[in-house]
Amino acid sequence: MTSSLSVIIPAYNEASRLGGSLRAIVSYLREHAPDSEIIVVDDGSRDNTAALAREILEDSGPIRTSVISYKSNLGKGRAVRLGLLAARSDVALFSDADLSTPIAEAPKLVDPIVRGEYDLTFGSRALERSLIGVHQPWRREQGGRIFNLVVRLATGLPFWDTQCGFKAFRMSVFRPLVEAATVDRFGFDVELLYLAYRAGLRLKEIPVRWDHNDDSKLSVLSDSFKAISEVGLIRQQARRGVYDNAIKAVHDRSEV
Repeated sequence: MTSSLSVIIPAYNEASRLGGSLRAIVSYLREHAPDSEIIVVDDGSRDNTAALAREILEDSGPIRTSVISYKSNLGKGRAVRLGLLAARSDVALFSDADLSTPIAEAPKLVDPIVRGEYDLTFGSRALERSLIGVHQPWRREQGGRIFNLVVRLATGLPFWDTQCGFKAFRMSVFRPLVEAATVDRFGFDVELLYLAYRAGLRLKEIPVRWDHNDDSKLSVLSDSFKAISEVGLIRQQARRGVYDNAIKAVHDRSEV
């Protein structure tokens, strides 16, 4: 794996479990990628998420760290994009704060980018379901499958799991797409993948280990409808040409 990696952790009211996750990430990076950085983006938490993150990251050794914090809850998508735009390494990895996918799975996503094979790689729970340790409740799992079917039909994306919170990016080509993205909440993963696909970047869906966390903040029914509405918004914006300049910028960078 590369010695320099930017790890982005979006966090909203994560004080109860962020400590263990950050310690695990720091320990892993110290051993495997000592020139890396960790960026925690506190998305308007009402608890002491930001203070806890700063306290833990004080003892990170050679790992560069920063905590971005703001008062309003703007959405996970906004938090991820802010973290990506602040990344100083060319390869950036976004991970959910609960480490549902262990940080030790990072080489599966990072190494293909470092080798120059792909520009965006993302974890999948659908390709090799034997890697799932703790499954989601049946209703949530079925809802995820239905949502993914909607995504495939609406966007043409040929992937089986767009929502796993473990994705890696080659920022030298992906940055214009991050700047153009607008979806702040449930459909932000779909928008990022859709833009990369439209721009002709090399994408790879990769099976990873994953465990469901019972503290999930998502509501199966209401959040599924919101996510589907955001997929519709992505289609509308694509038809209106909202993304065209960013896609052209990526094409221009790729041809250099």
